[in-house]
Amino acid sequence: MNNITPVVKQLLIINIIFFIGSQLVPIADNYFALYYFENPMFKFWQPLTHMFMHGGIAHIFFNMFALFSFGSALEHFWGGKKFLFFYISCGLGAALLHSGVNYYQFHSALNILVENGTDKAEVFNILAQGKYNLQWEQILGQSGLSNLLQSYNVPAVGASGAIYGLLVAFAFMVPNAELSLMFIPIPIKAKYFVPGILAIDLFLGFKGSSIFGAGSTGIAHFAHIGGALTGFIMMWFWKKNQFNHNRWN
Repeated sequence: MNNITPVVKQLLIINIIFFIGSQLVPIADNYFALYYFENPMFKFWQPLTHMFMHGGIAHIFFNMFALFSFGSALEHFWGGKKFLFFYISCGLGAALLHSGVNYYQFHSALNILVENGTDKAEVFNILAQGKYNLQWEQILGQSGLSNLLQSYNVPAVGASGAIYGLLVAFAFMVPNAELSLMFIPIPIKAKYFVPGILAIDLFLGFKGSSIFGAGSTGIAHFAHIGGALTGFIMMWFWKKNQFNHNRWN
């Protein structure tokens, strides 16, 4: 394993501070987790702060282990400033796609309610009170109601989107490095491993009626995809332009 690098060390410390603080002051989730942007609980800083919040010991442990393992290697390659820019950008990309999927799910359900005679303003008013109308389930069904309520009410936390960006970058930098999951003891090259876990996330994201449907694991799969996609675009752009400053005019 690589020695821990300065920016990774600072990120680990910040995440741990946020985690301990949220355990001691649970109301912190109301301010720092990422709420749906049409929810009154949404604050403009949440797309950034949500990536330092975590839902439990296992959640923060696996994210921080991945940050240490892959982040330190990438910071060695890039230096601290470029690494931090990449990490934050991937986290913001994760928030953007997650929010976009929430918007699609929420308004798909909302439009059905409106088409069936429900007043749009009334829906927002009831949801803002943390309630819902039992008649909505008759119109939307259980799955559709779940989409509406969870997209609007359930906040996102965690560094997973940024971590997925790091995984993509690592696969770009050292595609033949062998990686493995604890439940898959056979090492797999990064260039196959990373697309594989992204395919699994994409499948789970589309499984059923939505990523938040009945039986959901509570994992924001499209946030993972958003972080990975942002990482891929940035790596592709950097690789394409890495020699431009050395060309003769």
